[in-house]
Amino acid sequence: MFWQQLVNGLTLGSTYALIALGYTMVYGIIQLINFAHGEIYMFGAFAGLFLVTVLQVNVFVAMIGAMIFCMVLGVLVERIAYRPLRGRSSRLSALISAIGVSIFLSTLMVLMHGPETERYPDTVKIASFHVGTIQVSSLQVIILVVTAVLMIWLQLFIHRTRLGKAMRACSQDLDAAALMGVDVNRVISFTFALGSALAAAGGVMVGLYYNAVWPYMGLMAGLKAFAAAVLGGIGSIPGAMLGGISLGIMEIFGVAYLSSSYRDAIAFGILILVLIVRPQGILGKPIAKKV
Repeated sequence: MFWQQLVNGLTLGSTYALIALGYTMVYGIIQLINFAHGEIYMFGAFAGLFLVTVLQVNVFVAMIGAMIFCMVLGVLVERIAYRPLRGRSSRLSALISAIGVSIFLSTLMVLMHGPETERYPDTVKIASFHVGTIQVSSLQVIILVVTAVLMIWLQLFIHRTRLGKAMRACSQDLDAAALMGVDVNRVISFTFALGSALAAAGGVMVGLYYNAVWPYMGLMAGLKAFAAAVLGGIGSIPGAMLGGISLGIMEIFGVAYLSSSYRDAIAFGILILVLIVRPQGILGKPIAKKV
């Protein structure tokens, strides 16, 4: 029972981690909570569904297509809704804009598709096998492997490439990076694109795993991913990974040993507890007080 739930928790937590990475990368550079990120994840799930059902492509091709689509969507959101507000003395306007974009995107999907739930076709033949007493499906293995590959690639990209170094420089000091010749607007746009691509991958995998996508699926998933980012230490990429996986495991164990009615309460209860006990998160750094 314990090990079975652990595998299920790792599967769920890996999808939270992919979405949380978008939150933490954007916040790490411009200190903005992109509350529209959950809706981009939802658009990624629907884009993958469209490619699979209408164009009848392979599910992995559909995932790549959904990631490209959401990269463009993420850049448009940054360019239209956030960039004009950057540099304002108050961050409240950017926060309101983020909430407005979130509502706009979910409403747009309802108008385009309707409020009903859609199901992914059986494009992936799911086989189950046992490892001792643990039953693992081939789809769980695919999700865990794809997530691990994306996370390893992201770490290598951030630390080994020129653009990754520019992202780290901007996260340290945006103004200083600009003075040193870094194209700040390009870096920020790419950060939104990268985070959106990871969210789209998570959306497609969740659609396959639960065999359901619907226009409001991004709301709760986005809030839980935000909780995961805070748990791990918002602004920290390893923290987002750790926070997402930890939250998924705790949620599954809570459902297994308590009740499914506590599923959402667990995530937000953990968020409140972390904000009280360790506001910077597990791997986050304490913020120095301004004198």
